[in-house]
Amino acid sequence: MATETHCPYCSLQCGMKLSTGSGGSRRTPEVSAWEEFPVNRGALCRKGWAAAGLYGSRERLTSPLVRDRETGEWTAVPWDDALDRVADGIRAAQAAGGPDRVAVFGGGGLTNEKAYALGKFARVALGTSQIDYNGRWCMSSAASAGIRAFGLDRGLPFPLADVEETDVLVLVGSNLAETMPPAARHLDRLRERGGKVVVVDPRRTPTADRADLHLQPVPGTDLALALGLLHLLVAAGAVDTTYLAERTTGWEDVRDSVASWWPERVERVTGIEAHELRALAAMLAGRKVMVLTARGAEQHSTGSDTVLAWINVALALGAVGRRGAGYGCLTGQGNGQGGREHGQKADQLPGYRRIDDPAARAHVAGVWGVEPDSLPGPGRSAYELLDALGTPDGPSALLVLGSNIVVSAPRATHVTSRLEALDLLVVCDIVMSETAALADVVLPVTQWAEETGTMTNLEGRVVLRQRAITPPSGVRSDLEVIAGLAERLGSEASFPTDPEEVFAELGRASAGGPADYSAITYDRIRDEQGVFWGGERLFAESFAHPDGRARMYAVEHRGAAEQPCTDYPVHLTTGRVLAQYQSGAQTRRVRSLPDDGPFVELHPLLAARIGIGPGDVVRVATRRGEMTAPAKVVPTIRPDTVFVPFHWVGANRLTNDALDPASRMPEFKVCAASVTHG
Repeated sequence: MATETHCPYCSLQCGMKLSTGSGGSRRTPEVSAWEEFPVNRGALCRKGWAAAGLYGSRERLTSPLVRDRETGEWTAVPWDDALDRVADGIRAAQAAGGPDRVAVFGGGGLTNEKAYALGKFARVALGTSQIDYNGRWCMSSAASAGIRAFGLDRGLPFPLADVEETDVLVLVGSNLAETMPPAARHLDRLRERGGKVVVVDPRRTPTADRADLHLQPVPGTDLALALGLLHLLVAAGAVDTTYLAERTTGWEDVRDSVASWWPERVERVTGIEAHELRALAAMLAGRKVMVLTARGAEQHSTGSDTVLAWINVALALGAVGRRGAGYGCLTGQGNGQGGREHGQKADQLPGYRRIDDPAARAHVAGVWGVEPDSLPGPGRSAYELLDALGTPDGPSALLVLGSNIVVSAPRATHVTSRLEALDLLVVCDIVMSETAALADVVLPVTQWAEETGTMTNLEGRVVLRQRAITPPSGVRSDLEVIAGLAERLGSEASFPTDPEEVFAELGRASAGGPADYSAITYDRIRDEQGVFWGGERLFAESFAHPDGRARMYAVEHRGAAEQPCTDYPVHLTTGRVLAQYQSGAQTRRVRSLPDDGPFVELHPLLAARIGIGPGDVVRVATRRGEMTAPAKVVPTIRPDTVFVPFHWVGANRLTNDALDPASRMPEFKVCAASVTHG
């Protein structure tokens, strides 16, 4: 019997079918194509085809484990004993310093139901403001910019297939051919019908290989590139003045702010030759244009402003709200969209409501059956929360669901030391991840195919992952863990464990909010192959601000927080590779996926200058740490830049924890580094 479900990895949430033996007992379920699902039409990347590879793995955790801090030894214990121990540790932390001594860290891969329950658990059962999640490191800069510009954050305000209908697609900081391969077919179809693809990336990636124009800016200068592009569009009379007058505010300030960004100035800042910038401007003028940003443009201390600058370009061209045109963000994590809509973010309540909005607090408190004043206010953002762990004013206990912090956090060595300073670290996971290995208690939970729940993909399409596999004996769902702890802590609010019941409650809590799920049901999702919250296409008639107009903001290029110098003369950037996903906790354990480990990609000119050959061990160092890995000498990267994938321990020991002032996004994508023989 085949079950229609969805891939556990990226934000495409590709449809797939899983077949098992009688009673769901087959050791390795078989993945097959779900041809009818509109997002991928049966296509899957190699990670998707291998997605069932962890089922039956000897590395699966099937019993709660408790670590002896003196010996480091692990002991399997019954579930009741493990949950009692966690509850006792929480109460001890609260007694010593109040509710905010306990923190919760979630993940952008959690289902909507689990993200919602986790936020409710933090605010009601724990009474803590200290909750955030790793999605803060995914698309928070684009979210911040989208809310400011449009009054609403939805990654793509249109179906992904609309890409095929544009005249010119500009991809800024995206390597979707490797990070979400089934989406790359839209680029091919666009070009087949005569459309053009522009890729902005310091590396010539497989995505750039599909482009008609590839620009390779200095890392951290995408904002300056957008300013220079808009300068040329203004000079050419290519802006849509009628659209700007009728549908936006702030255009005059933006127009004046780009007046000094002539192409030769842009060339000095970005390294993009003036004639290339002029070619791009000419390509966009008078055409239907779509601009899509991703982590390469957003994971910066200026990420929010960078996105605003590219939104300004799209608005100036009159593209936003027009079919086959506009601005969108290519969300990264599987539930990067839904994960931040329903309350596991420090400043939000379900329905994408602000936690400091009295009306929002009253509505959600009513659904939860508590007093609005009992809900805590905004807490620390993700990195700031981790930085505070184990400090006199910070949390002394942390519960982690769906995140491998040791690998994924910036300045990871420092963050690891903060985790080690806790009195209690509890991790829910399916395997012994690098973060779980530091925990006092590890709770084994179900994986994607063993549970039912909804996800919201990059289009705002709510999809249903249906349970297809029987979980191993001894494993519980995250919802059961949350409910068990809430009961032990004496919570008066109920915490259902049935996903459909939780989703119905989520709908009531989100009703009337910016992300309103109240009309969505499991049956509708099944019948319609996913349901778009807010509608399939947004902004055709108006934006979500009270006056219906988009806001344009004049922004200025500041550059990366850390610039190359004598001791650290090159730029370091990070990213993903085709066969691995995020921290690699799952994909590195799937035998059919190649795992050659980390590497350092550098240009032949840089390699020759320091005497490095292909395969030589290279040491990369920054002000925060160092790592060694084999060299890949390639002509496809800028000579002043090195690239390291982040799926293994090492890369994020190097990255900078400088934060965007609006989104609190760390500057993962650029810092100053040195490269020497290992």
